[in-house]
Amino acid sequence: MSSKHIIVIGSGFAGLSAACVLAKEGFKVTILEKNDQPGGRARAWEQDGFRFDMGPSWYWMPDVFENFFALFGKKTSDYYRLKRLDPGYRVYYSKNEIFDVPADMVELEALFEQAEPGSSKALRDFLNQAAYKYKVGMGEYVFRPSHSITEFIDFNLIKKSFSMQLLTSMSSHVRKYFKKPQLIKLLEFPVLFLGATPQNTPAMYSMMNYADLALGTWYPMGGMNEIVKAMVSLAIELGVEIKLNIEVTKINIQDKQVDKIQTNNGVFTTDMVIAGADYQHVDQHLIEKPYRNYTTKYWNSRTMSPSSLLFYIGTNKKVPNIQHHNLFFDEDFELHAKEIYTAPQWPSSPLFYVCCSSKTDSTVAPEGGENLFFLMPIAPGLNDDETIREKYFTLMMDRFAQITGHDIRDSIVVKRSYALNDFKVDYHSFKGNAYGLANTLAQTAFFKPAMQAKHINNLLYTGQLTVPGPGVPPAIISGQVVAKEAMKKLAY
Repeated sequence: MSSKHIIVIGSGFAGLSAACVLAKEGFKVTILEKNDQPGGRARAWEQDGFRFDMGPSWYWMPDVFENFFALFGKKTSDYYRLKRLDPGYRVYYSKNEIFDVPADMVELEALFEQAEPGSSKALRDFLNQAAYKYKVGMGEYVFRPSHSITEFIDFNLIKKSFSMQLLTSMSSHVRKYFKKPQLIKLLEFPVLFLGATPQNTPAMYSMMNYADLALGTWYPMGGMNEIVKAMVSLAIELGVEIKLNIEVTKINIQDKQVDKIQTNNGVFTTDMVIAGADYQHVDQHLIEKPYRNYTTKYWNSRTMSPSSLLFYIGTNKKVPNIQHHNLFFDEDFELHAKEIYTAPQWPSSPLFYVCCSSKTDSTVAPEGGENLFFLMPIAPGLNDDETIREKYFTLMMDRFAQITGHDIRDSIVVKRSYALNDFKVDYHSFKGNAYGLANTLAQTAFFKPAMQAKHINNLLYTGQLTVPGPGVPPAIISGQVVAKEAMKKLAY
């Protein structure tokens, strides 16, 4: 057991991941979490027999989760049961045009072929290339701390980078293979949550289509919060101490070292700090100006991923004609993307997403009821109030009723909204963003906010605003990467 003590600020996926890796290596690890339960954005909320995942609802890249638990001689099945969804999700292009995306590849090719003759072969070629990007990206890019460009000055890696299509846009890449607007929307939709329009997102991220269509969409029975419970259980088994309701208010620096951490409940001393809380908040509000990594101007110039307007809805009746995951793409995709990224405003005719986890899992809603999660992507930094939320609640309910043929308003027994102001209060989220930093080319790898504090020797950053980027699997990887960097700095 090392005598070194490491404090992790925040118990999101990155913080839990880092804590587990470090505890396994014998360090004393304490997690400080400002909220009353661990998990960050992946917290759960329960009311009247309904249990809602408050944040992530898509389980993609199952290999990342298996690889993480394998570090400790464990499997995901030691903690939760996974079910592959089939169909993975449903896309509503209109009331009469619906795509159920099958898990089986032969059925998927048939779906594409029916929509656009000849596209089944194009899909095979597209996914073969996406598989290569996934293999290289997940194997050779994401586990690099990206301290500088020198990490990427490797002939083989540079050669592979051309194949990764870093300088080609996702938009032009998809259109090279497909012409049918419905297929283009289907393939571009994962990009909407990466923080930029398809025109400004590198084609490298077609690897997300491989994760989606080939590796599949899964669901941990009990909900996404089961992953948090699994990681917390592992952390405690490894000796990690998790302190809830402890908010860090200031990080004191002495001789380029973290001297002490002030909180709402006392002072902590430590040998190393890993900040898994919102990077901008830590950098700009917890550290004095001379020791900050970046300026206010720098942060204001960053391209953030979207925020979200969320509604957690419980009904006292079943809702037919929907799947577990449902994408309402019956409006202009490009207009909504523009109103998120190019000309930020509350959208005029938004796309939205509905999760109904009770279609798969009877434990998340009372018998005879449904657990529904409505999500509308919005630009970060907008004004947010109850009047605006209700306006869009009505809009989504109207569209849901029109397209599915079922108006659920009279059956709602639980309703809670969540948007920009809540993200700021609960997570100190910069501009109320929901997903972190946009994955544009100018914010990829060593262009992201640095994992290493530049003026503090024993402070590192992890999570969705640094390497490798937003999303649950990248956050878990970020924790693994930062843990290795911490060990190096402590000369372990």
